Amino acid sequence: MSGGERKQAYFGKLNQLLTEYNKILIVGADNVGSAQMQKIRKSLRGKATLLMGKNTMVRKAIRGLNNSSLTALLPAVKGNVGLLFCKDDLGGIKKVIADNKVPAPARVGALAPVDVIVPAGPTGMEPTQTSFLQALNIPSKIVKGQVEISNDVKLLSVGQKVGSSEAALLQKLNIKPFQYGLVILTVYDEGAIYEPAVLDLSDAQILSKFHSGVRSLACVSLALRYPTIAAIPHLVSNGYKNVLAIGLSTAYTFDRAEKFKQAAANKPAAVAAAPAATPAKKEEPAKKKEEPKEEEDEDMGLGLFD
Repeated sequence: MSGGERKQAYFGKLNQLLTEYNKILIVGADNVGSAQMQKIRKSLRGKATLLMGKNTMVRKAIRGLNNSSLTALLPAVKGNVGLLFCKDDLGGIKKVIADNKVPAPARVGALAPVDVIVPAGPTGMEPTQTSFLQALNIPSKIVKGQVEISNDVKLLSVGQKVGSSEAALLQKLNIKPFQYGLVILTVYDEGAIYEPAVLDLSDAQILSKFHSGVRSLACVSLALRYPTIAAIPHLVSNGYKNVLAIGLSTAYTFDRAEKFKQAAANKPAAVAAAPAATPAKKEEPAKKKEEPKEEEDEDMGLGLFD
């Protein structure tokens, strides 16, 4: 097949997929080898179709369909990317992609996609190699004839370039800190484009956010006295309460108010609260009984001899 025929076949397949599927994932394929790519295709068989190709050809095919929704994908078609056309739930497709990532060593010059932590503990390295750790500011000690790292050490941060010393140390410790595979960059779902982080939301979280939005809309509508679908149930409920209050206060009545009026008529009168008891007065200490004064001898004498 000539080059022109291959291009025509590619355009035909791409146009067919763009027309048939309404769920597309833009995936990055950096550091993914051919063997790993074949394994990923096999895992996605029956669930999704992965199509790789030149970005210029992909952009040309998308523009040729004159679909404004698909045209919004053009800014995302850059770099080493592919199109993943999906049938199943996008959350399930994301899980398949995550399961097909493989561990990889840190290569010199690569950018760290995650933080790299060297754990504390024995390293299996000979005592003569302590200077190697000291050059990287990693505290260590000699225990039972081998080098042991004293504390967990953050060797690399996200986005930091891997140096020769870091790569050599990780290789000596047999640590493969990175995982490579397809990376979801952009999600196209029936005309909507959003970040892949949305796929991590559960149904309960989505419902919670939806309910929160409806409550906020209802509050704004009630405050502005502007009727909306979210506020109508509250408006009807408040109106019913007002009419019911008028019915209980006047002779006006209606079916639903009758049972409240009957309940109010049959309610026994409230029992008056008993007056509070007055605080008991403090008992005054009993006065000491005065003893009768003895009659003076003079009086006694006078009374006898008068």
